[in-house]
Amino acid sequence: MIVVTRLNRTRFAVNPDLIERIHASPDTTLIMVDGATFIVLETMDDVIDRIADFRARVLASAADARRSGDVAGVIA
Repeated sequence: MIVVTRLNRTRFAVNPDLIERIHASPDTTLIMVDGATFIVLETMDDVIDRIADFRARVLASAADARRSGDVAGVIA
């Protein structure tokens, strides 16, 4: 999940795998695969960076789990 901020300054987490598109005209709008839209304070570049960081953390966690043998069904 990534944390973003609505225009009223409340924060919420969104699953970045469910973001279909991001528009920046002028407010940043997240359009989800189910059609829901969220207008956020963060810039499009910031949202993209947060998604990249999230995916990097997921991959790093998977690699750590594999090295330590914590992944069920995976041969280390």
